[in-house]
Amino acid sequence: MLYSKIEGEGKPFLIIHGFLGMSDNWKTLGQQFAGEGFQVHMLDMRNHGRSFQSEEFSYELMVQDLFDYCQAHSLESINILGHSMGGKIAMLFATRYPEMVEKLIVADIGPKYYAPHHQTILAGLNAVNFSVKPSRADVEATLSQYITDFGTRQFLLKNLYWKEPGQLAFRFNLDVFNKKIEEIGVPLPSELVFEKPTLFIRGGNSNYILDADVENIAVHFPLMKLETIPNSGHWLHAENPVLFYQMVVAFL
Repeated sequence: MLYSKIEGEGKPFLIIHGFLGMSDNWKTLGQQFAGEGFQVHMLDMRNHGRSFQSEEFSYELMVQDLFDYCQAHSLESINILGHSMGGKIAMLFATRYPEMVEKLIVADIGPKYYAPHHQTILAGLNAVNFSVKPSRADVEATLSQYITDFGTRQFLLKNLYWKEPGQLAFRFNLDVFNKKIEEIGVPLPSELVFEKPTLFIRGGNSNYILDADVENIAVHFPLMKLETIPNSGHWLHAENPVLFYQMVVAFL
């Protein structure tokens, strides 16, 4: 069963993190959404965070994990928000189980195919040698040789934990990601449609959702609405959490 953090009472609202992320990335926003009268479920997907690790990794499997989670928690009607990889999961879940989803929110990802583009990040992560028992500062120093953006490094470093005294490790399953990285960019199957209110939020400085993509998005999500957060990149919810929060709450 997927690990989750649950905040508040009310209408179930599921939040799904992006690739290499975890539920903890959404802690502050999750608590704020809970204050609006939602029961917020912040999930760790398979091979991420504190959830189980598996050699199998695909969107279809993660949607099944999500369905099993809803069944176990008796969640029959939900709102769902997903960022990046989490947005792909949320889109596929909503089109597979439309009777369970009231409203869908997708943060900075579209249903199209995305070519592999995490090579530099994976190279940095693979360069970390945990056998020499590095400190957190040592791990950051290694990552900084590959990843120049401070925010991205801090995002990745949140995955560090003490596996045992003196021994750090990453929570995510790096071995499987190395083998299955193609799965992250897989498109939503062309025939799938979700005919309920859907909000797409993109970062003004991000190239994940282009103006040219809107027509294809509307084919899958005819009741879609697109909002843009100016001066924000792919981590739009972290770069401008106030505006992101306002957009989500207004839509819900």
